[in-house]
Amino acid sequence: MQIAERRIPAIAAKAGHDAYWNTLRHTGAVTVKTASGQVVERKLDGSVTVLMNLPIGKRVKPGTILKRVK
Repeated sequence: MQIAERRIPAIAAKAGHDAYWNTLRHTGAVTVKTASGQVVERKLDGSVTVLMNLPIGKRVKPGTILKRVK
């Protein structure tokens, strides 16, 4: 069981990568969020169109407990 569980991150990464390429092949374009905080549309020919700039988020230390504000 532990051997199978260790494979989960690799399987998930491959599934995400495969889904990205499947969508790109079938629709000709895919919408993604970049690391620089933009939502872009990437097309099969390699062109990229910026759809939206996202606001800068807050960095949170691992283990921080967040509480919802009412």
